[in-house]
Amino acid sequence: MTDAVTTPNIAPDEPVGPPVETRVTRLKNFWSDFRQSWVAIGALIVIVTLLLLSFGAPLVAPQDPYDMAMLDWLDAFLRPGTEGTGGYVHVLGTDNAGRDMLSAILYGLRTSFTIGLSAGALALTIGITVGLTAAYFGGRIESVLMRIIDLQLSMPAILLALVLVALLGQGVMQIILALVVAQYAYFARTTHGAATVERGKDYIEAARSTPLPTHRVLFKHLLPNVMPPLIVVATVQVASAIALEATLSFLGVGLPLTEPSLGSLISNGFKYIHSDRYWLSIYPGIFLMITVVAINLVGDQVRTVLDPRHSR
Repeated sequence: MTDAVTTPNIAPDEPVGPPVETRVTRLKNFWSDFRQSWVAIGALIVIVTLLLLSFGAPLVAPQDPYDMAMLDWLDAFLRPGTEGTGGYVHVLGTDNAGRDMLSAILYGLRTSFTIGLSAGALALTIGITVGLTAAYFGGRIESVLMRIIDLQLSMPAILLALVLVALLGQGVMQIILALVVAQYAYFARTTHGAATVERGKDYIEAARSTPLPTHRVLFKHLLPNVMPPLIVVATVQVASAIALEATLSFLGVGLPLTEPSLGSLISNGFKYIHSDRYWLSIYPGIFLMITVVAINLVGDQVRTVLDPRHSR
């Protein structure tokens, strides 16, 4: 008499994976390993500070640089540290329209963070859906989807973004959409690689043998176990989105002149780069560089901590 083959009894709402206590412990271990690098901690502090200053720009900036009623042409080209007609000191000087450069940079950073985080979140969502679908179903679906991803990855992101912006026009939403289309393939490829490894494991087979709907198996059981590499890619792609937006605005095809942007500030001051009005493009460029480098440093440390070969 042979024993009956039993199917694991998994409730429809029961997650497959570590208990809550284990996840909390993993989070504590992650932070303990992350803070071992003082460079990463410093970069994280820089990012948080810039986020607070940029999104709090209306409260901390001495001027709304895009309110024409607050601008005075007599304040044009004031050197850093000069007091303007408004009664306050322009710490980073003013541009050719009399805009306070510090205020313009903070407002530009807010736009950059908004575009970078929004594009990153949307690209992550689409990339996860495509990658999980391809890995889970396999066969022709996997072949078609991954060939499309491979074709897109063969094109430079900046070239694809330029084409899309030229077709869609200028504006924040248009830039976000162009960046999403240009970047989701990176998330899809990473998700597919990690999910392909996980789909043959016992917990996925157990979940598939129950009457669970496919979307629950994908997003409740498979997705949590492929998130570590996606977190790393997400940090890198946010920095890449910020740099791409600045590049497009610098080339004049990104945001319109009425929208604050680090790229447009750099472009506006580029014609004066060889004169004594260096601050017009140097300071926005420094803030852009600090932002991108800080995000990449945090991403490098996250990659190191989440590396399975990393010794704890």
